[in-house]
Amino acid sequence: MNALGCHLAEVIREQGPVTIGYYMAEALGHPVHGYYMRQDPIGADGDFITAPEISQTFGELLGLWSAAVWELGGALVPIRLVELGPGRGTLMADALRALAVTPRFRESLEVHLVETSPALRATQKAALAEAHPVWHLSFDGVPDGPLIVIANELFDALPIRQFQRSVEGWHERLVGLDRRGEHFRYVLSPPIPSAGLIPQELAHAPLNSAIEICPSGEALAAEIAERVQRCGGAALFIDYGAAASGPRDTFQAVRRHGRHPPLEAPGEADLAAHVDFAALARAAAAAGADIHGPLEQGLLLGRLGIHERAEVLGQTGGRERREVASGVARLIEPDQMGSLFKALAIVPSDAPTPPGFET
Repeated sequence: MNALGCHLAEVIREQGPVTIGYYMAEALGHPVHGYYMRQDPIGADGDFITAPEISQTFGELLGLWSAAVWELGGALVPIRLVELGPGRGTLMADALRALAVTPRFRESLEVHLVETSPALRATQKAALAEAHPVWHLSFDGVPDGPLIVIANELFDALPIRQFQRSVEGWHERLVGLDRRGEHFRYVLSPPIPSAGLIPQELAHAPLNSAIEICPSGEALAAEIAERVQRCGGAALFIDYGAAASGPRDTFQAVRRHGRHPPLEAPGEADLAAHVDFAALARAAAAAGADIHGPLEQGLLLGRLGIHERAEVLGQTGGRERREVASGVARLIEPDQMGSLFKALAIVPSDAPTPPGFET
């Protein structure tokens, strides 16, 4: 076992099996050995690639979406443009460059970044030096006031809990050790009371099926929605997952752009799970805000003008045109990121429908 594995094994020996959420949080965020604490994992030389790294059109369109939402919401000043989990700062850099065409919005905004990784903060600082961003360790550190929040591939990395239904009732799926104490394995808890824990719409899932809940994700969605409702602005969540709640087992790991066993070498691979957009929408709506979507990413980007922007970028022809077309196709085609990735928008109650979410 690696160093973090030894630490987790010791916790299990002393306290018993741990939740998948605890394992996931430690593997990603342990202050010394956590995956995101030690490295910049994004890009061809890392473990995975995100939409902003695939095509500059992604960040540009989200920047212009933010400006349009700001205008629809009354052009509140000052306005904070907040990105949660900003990666290498690429999305924000592209958004700010595109916002040169909207000087009134650009001059009114403050850039705030919510980031826990020291390695990624350093990369963001270099990419966004001219924007003078303010960093926070969590969303509750962002000052009160009107804001527009963008979260791209953030919710999939928040810790989940898994439960499995048997004839005896519901059990939590935990992480324990094998008999020799050398490897991690999944184990089931004794039957647990389901009231208040298992979502009502999933309480009668088929026998032996698994469900996933993300309490921290739902709490964050509610916190953001409450701020949007009270102070004005909007939020846009983009991630991969399902539009409706249902039985699923999507806990996974990625390393060097390929599948990796989730319980092997904790801290050395990215851990994630598909986002339950219906659960996020319920949590946000309970805070009083209006919810739009979820909408497939390909459809949203198409409505926001990605084809037109690609035409402009590809006017030089040749290799550059092919690269632009390839990147856009990866973002919008149903068999790539276009359908699996979805977008959810949050605005104050009775606010105009945000661009791209018109029915």
